[in-house]
Amino acid sequence: MPNFSKPAGFAALDAERFRVLARQRLLPEPAGLPAWREGPSDFDLDPGTRPPSVPPLRPAAVLVPVVAGAGLNVLLTKRTAHLPAHAGQIAFPGGKIEAEDGGPLAAALREAEEEIGLNRDFVEPLGFIEPYETGTGFIVTPVVAHVSAGFSLKADPEEVDSVFEVPLAFLLDEANHRIDTREWRGAERRFYAIPHEDRYIWGATAGIIRALWRRLSAQ
Repeated sequence: MPNFSKPAGFAALDAERFRVLARQRLLPEPAGLPAWREGPSDFDLDPGTRPPSVPPLRPAAVLVPVVAGAGLNVLLTKRTAHLPAHAGQIAFPGGKIEAEDGGPLAAALREAEEEIGLNRDFVEPLGFIEPYETGTGFIVTPVVAHVSAGFSLKADPEEVDSVFEVPLAFLLDEANHRIDTREWRGAERRFYAIPHEDRYIWGATAGIIRALWRRLSAQ
């Protein structure tokens, strides 16, 4: 197995090695939401801004789809500009967990089908990351999966402007994890960002990628 303390280790991964690594280091089941404050969040870089109590967080799930091409790549979406929340931002396919879903995995698979037309028959779930708390009141469970060859995509034009791929090795190279600042709700806030070419990956999406990096690079 490659040395994942160095960025080149992730570049050496093929699909089978990634499956083995993910099953070793990711959570085999979604973490219980009562322990959500122990997981990653939008408040990691500014813990003093985290409210001492909040209304019940809305459960959500995202799919982190890893596909094999010239190396391993991660599928990401750009949200449409007219959405009421997070318009134009880079995101994983996902959304709220509905009562009929029964849990994060079913919600992530359903949302991926609805948003980008990814047929679940091509999706092999490999594990989970700790739930991620957003500053907008969601608790998001990421589902990491391998997507086998032969899939096709069809983006929902109401929600998704475009679907694109970013090399997994680039996203998991800590040297590409930047800390940026901007004003939010009257205060300056710090957040992770992972710019790639002309795409600006930031906020919860970058935070989830960093949480994935922590788990996969752990010794």
